[in-house]
Amino acid sequence: MELLVFCVWALLALIPFPGATEEIFEVSVWPDQALVKFGQSLMVNCSTTCPDPGPSGIETFLKKTQVDKGPQWKEFLLEDVTENSILQCFFSCAGIQKDTSLGITVYQPPEQVILELQPAWVAVNEACTVKCQVLSVAPLENLTLTLLQGNQELHRKNFMNLDVASQRAEVTINVKAQREDDRCNFSCRAELDLSSHGGGLFHSSSAIKVLRIFEFSQSPQIWVSPLLEIGMAEAVSCELTRVFPAREVMFYMFLGDQELSPFVSWKGDTAWANATIRAMETGDQELSCLVSLGPMEQKTREPVHVYSFPPPVLEIEELYPSAGTDINVTCSGHVLTSPSPTLRLKGAPDLPAPGEPAWLLLTAREEDNGRNFSCEASLEVQGQRLIKTTTMQLHVLYQPRLEESDCPGNQTWVKGTEQMLACIPKGNPTPALVCTWNGVIFNLDEPQKATQNHTGTYCCTATNQLGSVSKDIAVLVQGLDEGISSTIFVIIIVALGVGIITIALYLNYRPCKIERRKLPYRQKEKNKEEESQFAVQQAEKCNAHNC
Repeated sequence: MELLVFCVWALLALIPFPGATEEIFEVSVWPDQALVKFGQSLMVNCSTTCPDPGPSGIETFLKKTQVDKGPQWKEFLLEDVTENSILQCFFSCAGIQKDTSLGITVYQPPEQVILELQPAWVAVNEACTVKCQVLSVAPLENLTLTLLQGNQELHRKNFMNLDVASQRAEVTINVKAQREDDRCNFSCRAELDLSSHGGGLFHSSSAIKVLRIFEFSQSPQIWVSPLLEIGMAEAVSCELTRVFPAREVMFYMFLGDQELSPFVSWKGDTAWANATIRAMETGDQELSCLVSLGPMEQKTREPVHVYSFPPPVLEIEELYPSAGTDINVTCSGHVLTSPSPTLRLKGAPDLPAPGEPAWLLLTAREEDNGRNFSCEASLEVQGQRLIKTTTMQLHVLYQPRLEESDCPGNQTWVKGTEQMLACIPKGNPTPALVCTWNGVIFNLDEPQKATQNHTGTYCCTATNQLGSVSKDIAVLVQGLDEGISSTIFVIIIVALGVGIITIALYLNYRPCKIERRKLPYRQKEKNKEEESQFAVQQAEKCNAHNC
């Protein structure tokens, strides 16, 4: 009986009942988690466990194409996926429909990370804005932006609370500029972590930006003479103090429209430029100096006056006259000097009238040889008195002379010593001197060891273009003993002379000293004698009057 009941139950279990299929079939989708790069395609497979499924498919607003199918599955291609969506996969079985959903997440790696420093040059103690932005990135809730100064992290920001529809991320901070921050590197790092969506880690960095710090609070100063002479080189300079970094300061200098070529130097917080100017036009002009550092520049101008004042003209009628010749010396202003300068000729008896040259007439003498004449011109320019001087030297020609002071007729040499014939001729041009001894020319250029053979008379002749003159010179060579004896004799004579003078002075001084010592004593004796005589006279008068 029990066996019969079991068989009936088994047969009933094999007979399908309505509703039983609905309870047991399943619908599934692959992949179970979809992560798609922006604009890419996705293959989706939708399947069921129903042995004989009815109508089926997927529901999505994305462009879809069925690419394949089987009894219990269908495969679709989703193209140009650009935004997040939820896909529905459905199957019907025995009149019953079941579905399942697939969340599609679109991601866009942070490929373009832009860093901006505003401004790129910042004054000391001013604020600089550091801004980082990623133009297209998704999903934002998985993005982290990090601002770096060098390798140091300045700020980190995530975007968990940002509108998921946005694809633009941005972070901004302010940095106070200090000198030590000059030339610091700033960068921005973007990280997109998709591990929660079954993906990986995408990261990208911005280009490095260099922050420049500067200090530029002073105006440049120009150093130049207010008066410039036309055609003459003049040094000028332009200086800027309290500037940082001084080594990067740029200088541009102009004289009118003429650009100069300055040489730039710096030390500490000071920079300067030196240049040479050469003005080619007279009148009022302007020297300008433009200084720039980064975005900053300042210009300074200085007025200058260009004048023309060539040296005066000094004319000597004959620069090489013979002695006794009359010559004229004239001092006049240059034709390019305006107005006419005041002139003064050294040695001229009177000052000339304004605009007139100064002149001097003289007869050349031997002592005028080598005499310097100066022509001085003075000119007042812009309230300043300027002076120019021209100098020339007169050369008087005269015949040779052999004077006793420079060419003694008697000369004594000491035997065995190095000697030279002492004779220097005078004359202009400088005479040539030739001395002969016993008909042989004597060497005047090298010292010679004196011997008795050098004793004798030498004939010296001095010659130049104007004539010649001769003179005999007697040379006496003495032995060494004779020379020493003569020297000792001279010393003895001098010593005796000094001794005699000393004794005479002493004897002359001593009586005076004794006399001075005796004066007080004699005065006392004289006073006593006068007192005695006075007392005797008084006694006689008293006796006469019976006192």
